[in-house]
Amino acid sequence: MDWSKIHQIYMIGIKGVGMTMLAQYLANNGKSISGSDVADTFMTDEVLKKIGAVVKTGFSEEQLDLTADLIIYSSAYNETNPELARAKASTVKTISYAEALADCFNQSYGIAVSGSHGKTTTTAWLGYLMQESGLSPNVLVGATVPQFGGTTITGKSNFLVIEADEYQNKFLLLNPKIVLLNNIDYDHPDFFPSANEYLQTFANFIKRLPKSGRLIANLDDSNIARLLKDYREPLTSYSLLETSQADLIAYHFEAQHGVQYFKVRFNGDEMGDFSIQLAGQHNISNALAVIATGLELGIELHIIRTHLANFTGTTRRLQKLGLYNQALIYDDYAHHPTEIKASIQAIKQLHPDKKITVLFHPHTFSRTKAFLNDFGQCFAGVDRLIILDIYGSVRETQGGINSEELMSEIKSNHNVTEILYLPKLEDAEAQLRQCLTDQDCLVLMGAGDVFRVGHNLIKHITHNTTH
Repeated sequence: MDWSKIHQIYMIGIKGVGMTMLAQYLANNGKSISGSDVADTFMTDEVLKKIGAVVKTGFSEEQLDLTADLIIYSSAYNETNPELARAKASTVKTISYAEALADCFNQSYGIAVSGSHGKTTTTAWLGYLMQESGLSPNVLVGATVPQFGGTTITGKSNFLVIEADEYQNKFLLLNPKIVLLNNIDYDHPDFFPSANEYLQTFANFIKRLPKSGRLIANLDDSNIARLLKDYREPLTSYSLLETSQADLIAYHFEAQHGVQYFKVRFNGDEMGDFSIQLAGQHNISNALAVIATGLELGIELHIIRTHLANFTGTTRRLQKLGLYNQALIYDDYAHHPTEIKASIQAIKQLHPDKKITVLFHPHTFSRTKAFLNDFGQCFAGVDRLIILDIYGSVRETQGGINSEELMSEIKSNHNVTEILYLPKLEDAEAQLRQCLTDQDCLVLMGAGDVFRVGHNLIKHITHNTTH
């Protein structure tokens, strides 16, 4: 597609994180953006306002802008959406979000960050390093990055760094030059019927690398190790195990005052000391992926070391929101058992003397049902767990399981001190107002809108202290 001939773009479902990310990127490249979405307040509203996007409430044929040069629609919607049905019946070119993103990516030097977990943090981290080292990249991240002032960086180079989403095989539209592969951990059971089919889609993805490209992969992940047995293209592997055969190895780990320290060895050569501000061992692994890519791009080691340490993270990834009644409040996007375990480990590393309260918003019925046993075990070490009703998203409205069954499964493992089931956000908020003290650390956890509770708590205390 010749983007130079496209000036006006209308986006159906514009408030979704990915759609907003793409909208900001396109607006920064001189496109006029408008679109529509539901009336709910989204975390992306501020970004859309900042770029001057005209956002219409609800969906109707009448408000669809058929004078646009291009209509982009979210994969959350199909032809039952009146605007999408009308768009596809019109003469205006209409494509999905995944197709639009892939078209931009494939016309660039594309760097794809892939894997089941850690894509957002790693993409933002790499983008920040590239920006600060003078490479002037274009970067699209599925969350707001405070150091970007939004979800994107618009640079002057041909580099485009994105999160490569495996859901619905979307990343198979991409033609990457570099692929970062963090991990492969079965997910999206509503689309992938089995773990083998999920693994196969990643195998298919890395085959899309050209012979001149490079795969940067986590050798500690057993599924990735399986894929690499027969992989012959240019490869840089990384590991947190000192005895590993990986190219890049981190070792000698320490943590003090919220900072993690470690040493790195590359092909047997010592590279010295590194530090990061992000908690959790999984973020050391993410950091290795960033270091490896920086080296591949020719960034000098001392520059990598400096900017790796300066990165402060993204929203909704163990993001510290503030205080309520002197209790610490964090917001976290974790919604898969593996992510939950990693986040709990990280928060306990940060605050070993605090009582940990988790408000968990299960995300999708299919995931909750498929991983019920894993969810039953992943909250070990939490002092108080509050479970909300399942957040089905637009993909699912119901499905064979409920939060009471999830609570029973967690209770059967006897590894959480106190468990409550409170169906709605307002119920949980009222409970938390009563029980939180300066001894507590609250983590709002899930891919839905559980973050609203934290914002309400903080607004409440701020309001009380200013009047």
